[in-house]
Amino acid sequence: MTNIHLVGGEKGGVGKSLVARLIAQYMIDHSMPFLGFDSDRSHGALLRFYAGYASPVLIDQYESLDVIVEAATQAPERRILVDLAAQTQERLTQWMDDSQLLEVATELGLHIKYWHVMDTGKDSVDLLKRLLDRHGPRLNYVLVLNQIRGEEFRILDQSGEKERALSLGAVVISIRRLQESSMTKIDAASASFWAAANKSDGDTSGLGLLERQRVKVWLKNAFAEIEKAGV
Repeated sequence: MTNIHLVGGEKGGVGKSLVARLIAQYMIDHSMPFLGFDSDRSHGALLRFYAGYASPVLIDQYESLDVIVEAATQAPERRILVDLAAQTQERLTQWMDDSQLLEVATELGLHIKYWHVMDTGKDSVDLLKRLLDRHGPRLNYVLVLNQIRGEEFRILDQSGEKERALSLGAVVISIRRLQESSMTKIDAASASFWAAANKSDGDTSGLGLLERQRVKVWLKNAFAEIEKAGV
């Protein structure tokens, strides 16, 4: 059974690519073979930070999306990681529906998991509702509560959508916020999270000793959450 991980959330700026990068680093650090696909044409994070593992994918071309499934079936031991750009859910869903992918996934030996990345806003909850309305029990869900803008997810808690997702077998995980200045330095250097945590001779990030230590702690916490969801 090959695991296909779709990292989305539709809304821009909620941290979809950050989560995709964390999953990629988790698999690298745990020696899990994987292949990444990046759907962001303007600034694809997987292509930038993990170029050796990622390829571009065009969401609006069925032939390009078909490559994801072909890659999954060719090497069952290899995981597939797809970083979905904002506002691509409708086209992805249309492709899955036209191909009846979710109906034949088991027959093809595929386990498809959707990581819905959320911030504390109502938009993220509305998008979660739309996702659950559309796919119901056909998908395996991970709700990723990204604490980039706060730790209180009251709107989600009061909406009933988290309970609904849990009733469908969803796993809920939280990603802590990394200090903004450290993340800015990591991004400016186009460094992987491993490179940010471990100084090398070619390092250009400018991260200090304690900054690297905080990155290590942050990664450890993020990996523990990812482990709950399973990859």
